Amino acid sequence: MTSQNYNLNKEKEKTALLSVCSNSVLVIMKFIVGFALGSVSIISEAIHSGMDLLASVIAFFSVRKSGEAPDEEHQFGHGKYESVSGMIEAILIFIAAILIINEAVQKILTPSYEPMNPLLMWAGIAVMGISAGVNTFVSTRLMKIAKKTESIALESDAWHLRTDIYTSIGVMTGLFLIWLTGIHLLDSIVAIGVALVIMKAAYDLTMKSYKDLIDFRLSEKEVSRITSIICEHQSEYVNFHGLRTRRAGPEIFIDLHLVLDKDITVEQSHDFTEHLERDLKLEFPRACITIHVEPNTGEHLLKTNLCNFSE
Repeated sequence: MTSQNYNLNKEKEKTALLSVCSNSVLVIMKFIVGFALGSVSIISEAIHSGMDLLASVIAFFSVRKSGEAPDEEHQFGHGKYESVSGMIEAILIFIAAILIINEAVQKILTPSYEPMNPLLMWAGIAVMGISAGVNTFVSTRLMKIAKKTESIALESDAWHLRTDIYTSIGVMTGLFLIWLTGIHLLDSIVAIGVALVIMKAAYDLTMKSYKDLIDFRLSEKEVSRITSIICEHQSEYVNFHGLRTRRAGPEIFIDLHLVLDKDITVEQSHDFTEHLERDLKLEFPRACITIHVEPNTGEHLLKTNLCNFSE
């Protein structure tokens, strides 16, 4: 493992731990105020944050595991631990949403007309505000490191917390409206709205993790960028074909067939492919690149030149 990758992994671990700590505090605060006030929307937010906490713990351990060097049993590395983590986190969000909807529906079917304590209501509004502020900071940090390190586990965790921001604001608004109108039904309606937002986030995370687990190719933008980097060197080779890509957590895999002049030496072909790999890794530092060199036999000239279609 290079020193750069080691530093990136340590940065990922510290950021994941920050999420665990912040979620722990928020869960405790929300449950205390939610049960004291008897608010299903605050309790639903506490359940949501509890799922966020569990997801953060999973993300923390998956980030640590994915950072381990390849071994005899995992010769391509441990990157897919993060993809599995993302899938588990998405399932947890779905479960949280179902629990919230169930609790809200029960409140609608058996409404309580006991007025909420105004002081506790304002305490609930304050807790939701604190939650939104803390999660804004932590999710921004998570997303920044996730993009920097190409970590799906941290990105999933960041999206968890971003949904928590929106739902906290929704609950805060609902409590304020209850204070203004005295309509307790609003509490359950807001809780159901929270659950629907959560389910949408869960679906997006599920699809992203699923694509990694089934070796779905990289995005059109990423493939286009890889192609353009290869095409920057087209004066040094005859053609290329068979470009394939996939992702495993923070790691990406690129392989292609490169057609070179049949008269060049093995040393020259090796030097050129090394140069091409270095250029690709400037853009994709976590890439594992495999280049299969073929001699030009004439038939390759008849194949489509992919560089004619690159940006």
